[in-house]
Amino acid sequence: MLTILATLVALSVLILVHEFGHFFAAKSVDIAAPRFSLGLGPRVAGFKWGETDFVISAIPLGGYVKMAGMEDDEGMEVLEGGEPAPPVDPSRTFDAKPLWARAWVISAGVIMNLLFALLANITLAGVQGEPYIAETRLAPLTGVGGVGAQAAQIPAGSRIVSVGGQRVANWDAMQEALEAAPAGPVSLGFEGRPAVTLNLPAPGPARDTLRSALRPLSEPVLAVVVPDEAGARGGLKAGDRIMAIDGQAIATWPQAVERIRAAPGKPLRIDVQRGGERRTLTVTPKAERESGALVGKIGALEQPQVQYRRLGFGAVLAQGWTDTVEMVKLLLTTLRDLFTGALSPRNLGGLLSIGEASGQSAEQGPATFLTFLAFLSVNLAVLNLLPIPILDGGHLMFLAIEAIRGRPLSLEARIRLSHLGLIIVVGLMLWANGNDVVRLVERYFGG
Repeated sequence: MLTILATLVALSVLILVHEFGHFFAAKSVDIAAPRFSLGLGPRVAGFKWGETDFVISAIPLGGYVKMAGMEDDEGMEVLEGGEPAPPVDPSRTFDAKPLWARAWVISAGVIMNLLFALLANITLAGVQGEPYIAETRLAPLTGVGGVGAQAAQIPAGSRIVSVGGQRVANWDAMQEALEAAPAGPVSLGFEGRPAVTLNLPAPGPARDTLRSALRPLSEPVLAVVVPDEAGARGGLKAGDRIMAIDGQAIATWPQAVERIRAAPGKPLRIDVQRGGERRTLTVTPKAERESGALVGKIGALEQPQVQYRRLGFGAVLAQGWTDTVEMVKLLLTTLRDLFTGALSPRNLGGLLSIGEASGQSAEQGPATFLTFLAFLSVNLAVLNLLPIPILDGGHLMFLAIEAIRGRPLSLEARIRLSHLGLIIVVGLMLWANGNDVVRLVERYFGG
C-alpha cells in the first residue's frame, strides 16, 4: 500500500508541476488552453474552470496541456477519443504568437521541474544541513590494484587523524585534504599507529583511484538493495541491519561482505533486524568472476555513517544548487552511456521500477523520498528535452527550424512528425515497462 501511494504521489506531483508550468506560461501570453490532462486517453473524471477542462484520463502515464492552435498535437485527439476542440479566437492560438512566446510556453514545463528539484534540494539542505561522514576508521580493502595498491599497507580499522600534518575531523575532510595535496609523498597520521607515507599521483584518474580505495568502516545496515539482484530476490530490503550470517554474529559491514564474497552460489541464512523484529532470510549470492576468482555478490550497498552540520542561508542555496546540478550531470551521463552502448537498454525501467523506487525511498523517510522526487523531477525535465516530436524538445526543435528558415514547417509535416513521435514515445514506454515485466518474471520464477 505504501508503494502504491508513494508512486501515485510521485507521478502526480511531478506531472502536475510540469504541466502547470506550460499552463501558466500559456496564460501569461494569452494562449487558450482548452484541456489540462493528468494521464493520457479518454476523460475519466474532471471539472471545468473557465475555458479549461481539468481532467484525469484513462491511461495513467504522463499528462499534457492542450493549447489552441497546436495542430501538430492532433495525435492527442486520437488518444482522447476524437473529442473536437472548441472554437477559439484566432489571436489566442499558439501558432499566432511570436516565436519567443511559443519558446517560453514550451520551455516552462522543463523549467518548473528543474525549479521543483532545486527547491526540494534547498529545503533538504536547510532542514538537514550538509551531510558528511563522521567515521575516519578504514574499512578492509578489497579488489585493490594499480595505484590503489599503495593503500593496502594501511591496517583495517585504523583511524586517520591527519593528512600531510593537517588534522582531519571526519571522512570528508580527509578526502578533501587528499584531493588538494600536491603530487608526491604525503603522510597519513593514525591514532595509536605509526604514520604511513603515500606517493600521491598528480590530480586526475590515478589519484581518484587511490582515494576511492580508502573507504570508511560502516555498520552492516543496507542503504540500497538493487532490484532483481540476489539480495532482493532473497527478501532483503533497504534499512535492514544484518545481525548474523549462518549463525556467525556480524558487527561491521566488512564482516558481512567477507562472508558473502566467500559463498558464491551457496545459500546463506541471513538474520536481519527490520522494524524492531528479527527475521531470518535465505539469500544465495550470485557467483561473479573477479580477478580470476569466483566471489559472491548480492547487489546491496551499506548505509554510510552520515551526520549533518547546519548551514547558513547562502550555503543552503549553494548546496541545493550543487545537488541539483549533480543530478542533471548523472542523468546526462546515463543517457550518453545508453546512446554509446556502454549501458544496455535492458536497464531501462518503467512504471514498476518507478513504483519500487518510490516505495523504497518512502520507507526510508520523508527526506529520502523528497530526494527521490527531486531526482525524478530532473529526469522528467531532461527527458522532455529530447528532440522527439510531441515532447517539449521536439516542439523546441520545430521552433528552431522556424527561426533558421524564417517560416515554420508545413502543418502536414508537423502532424506527420508528431505521429512519428507518438509512436516512438509509446514504443519506449512499452520497452521500459516490458523490461520491468521480464525482471519481475525472472525474480519470482527464475531465468
